[in-house]
This record gives sequence, structure tokens and C-alpha cells, in this order.
Amino acid sequence: QVQLQESGPGLVKPSQTLSLTCTVSGGSITTNYYYLNWIRQPPGKGLEWMGAIDYRGSRYYSPSLKSRTSISWDTSKNKFTLQLTSVSPEDTAVYYCARGRTIVRAKGQGDWGQGTQVTVSS
Repeated sequence: QVQLQESGPGLVKPSQTLSLTCTVSGGSITTNYYYLNWIRQPPGKGLEWMGAIDYRGSRYYSPSLKSRTSISWDTSKNKFTLQLTSVSPEDTAVYYCARGRTIVRAKGQGDWGQGTQVTVSS
């Protein structure tokens, strides 16, 4: 059973860079045909797919966030990371990492972490 766990700061100041890590256990992040995703859910809103890195290391980003988002991985530690630059209060959300055989956009697709709350505030 694959398990994912998000970690990172719960509070970030406006204009700073948000960095989150997803630690994966029970399976390799480079397993063939899997995509490693970041998804967020702002308060009172639906899920928003942010981006993904696939088993070959190719990256995919939401067009609306592409200019501020970077996803990378550390295969030696079985972790992948999200960086979101120039954050504003609108980036306040619960951030999830998820693994699936395709781009993951909804609960019920793939395996998800429990999520981590990030608040952007001065």
C-alpha cells in the first residue's frame, strides 16, 4: 500500500516562496507509468490541479500557475517537491500530493496524502 505524506510550513508571508515536500512510502516514485501530482483546495472552493511530474521526470503544469510553479524530485529519498513563488493570500489552501497512473484531479483517483494547510498571511 503506497502512502504519501505532505510536509512544509503552515504559514507563509506574501511574496515569499512556498515549498512543500511529499514523502512516498510503500512504492518507488519512479515506478513505470505513474504520475506524481500536486493539487490544492482553497477554502470554500473545489480542487485545483497544480502540476505533476511523471515516472520519466517530465513535468506538467496548470497553465494558470505555470509561471509560478516548479515540481522536482529526489529519487534517492523517494520524495517530490512543490515550489510556488510570489504567493498571495489567494494561495491559502489545503495542499495535497497524489500518485496515479494518470494526471490526478479528483479524490478517488490514485493515492492521496492527507493534505497540509498552508496559510498566506503577513
